[in-house]
Amino acid sequence: MNRFWILLILGIVFANGACQTPKARQPIDVFSGSFIKTSAERNKKLLEREQAVIENVIKKDTVQNYVTSQGGYWYYYNKKDTVSTKTPEFGDIVNFDYNVKTLNGSVIYTEEELGNQVYPIDKDELFHGLREGLKLMKIGEDVTFVFPSYLAFGYYGDNDKIGTNVPIIVNVKLNNIKKED
Repeated sequence: MNRFWILLILGIVFANGACQTPKARQPIDVFSGSFIKTSAERNKKLLEREQAVIENVIKKDTVQNYVTSQGGYWYYYNKKDTVSTKTPEFGDIVNFDYNVKTLNGSVIYTEEELGNQVYPIDKDELFHGLREGLKLMKIGEDVTFVFPSYLAFGYYGDNDKIGTNVPIIVNVKLNNIKKED
């Protein structure tokens, strides 16, 4: 008989617990969005500083005629094709050579180190600025681009020679454009 009462009491306890609706857990932390606001402000100030330095470099270079792109970078032609109108489009395979320098002209990577590059436009990984810059070029052109860090390797750098938030100068020679097969 004792066993009957014990099982009955346990059954009632379990049945009572199963019928109750669980209460929602309250969040442990409440975020106000201040981190995102602070980060955005820090990035705006970084961009302003970089742009000021880049504009100073451009101002000192009285030889070149810099063009300001809509994408947030600057460039000038070392060799320009004024006849052709063909520029790379999505999926086209481009063959190019390039080097990378600091804003003061110190070489970070030479053409020899980087080797000849083959890149399908917008289909493989390439840092944003170079990806956009290649789309402006025609076969045989030689263009020098000045990229703020957010269009280059940004906060992480390249995990080798380019550090955090480093604006760069990239000289690119477009050798060929091949239509996607």
